[in-house]
Amino acid sequence: MPEVNEFGQPVGDVVPGWAPRARPDAVTLEGRYVVVAPLAPDHAADLVASVCGQDDRSLWTYRPTEPPADLEEMTAFIARTLTTPDLLSFVLVPRGRAPAGIASYTRLDPATGQVEVAGVLFARALQRTRAATEAIHLLMRYAFDDLGYRRFEWKCDALNEPSRRAALRLGFTYEGRFRNHMVTKGRNRDTDWFSVTDAEWPAVRAAHERWLDPANFDDEGHQRTALSAATSAGAGTASA
Repeated sequence: MPEVNEFGQPVGDVVPGWAPRARPDAVTLEGRYVVVAPLAPDHAADLVASVCGQDDRSLWTYRPTEPPADLEEMTAFIARTLTTPDLLSFVLVPRGRAPAGIASYTRLDPATGQVEVAGVLFARALQRTRAATEAIHLLMRYAFDDLGYRRFEWKCDALNEPSRRAALRLGFTYEGRFRNHMVTKGRNRDTDWFSVTDAEWPAVRAAHERWLDPANFDDEGHQRTALSAATSAGAGTASA
């Protein structure tokens, strides 16, 4: 039961010792399978190669812009991204390979300890891999364990089913749909909201670590236990 104040009204739980948190920095996060590093203009050529090919246009369907057509446009895209307020962007570099994706922190709110991962773009070769999962895990771990944040958000177009499934596989909890949330490329977008809280994070973190453990994969690289099963069992979230 919630606490009741002197006016007979229910109030939220006390957050002991709460103080505003630090703002995330442009850090490099080292994982077993991937390195998450600050996005920079010199990543343009590799990103053109990995996410802007003839067969990659569908990767950009739910993004606010079309894919850059060439190195010049990608360089300009990165420059705009790096100068966008309230956006801290990273390049995703699988071990032993070239950069193959982008992800950003946005809705940075150190005063209340919440942040959103946004603009997640995985090259086809990165999708549904250990490196992709670990990239999001590292961003979550930095926010929760290093900075002491209380809430980590994931949002996507309600019609973007792969993104919705990814959020659930990663242990996020579905919170609801914001209807007519925005207009993207001239079309309506309803937005689905997902989150992990600091209370849920230890179980989610443990599920990620169990799945990422090399022992979870056979000699051919096939998973022994699915990530959705790990997060469902460890964190009590819906599977996908």
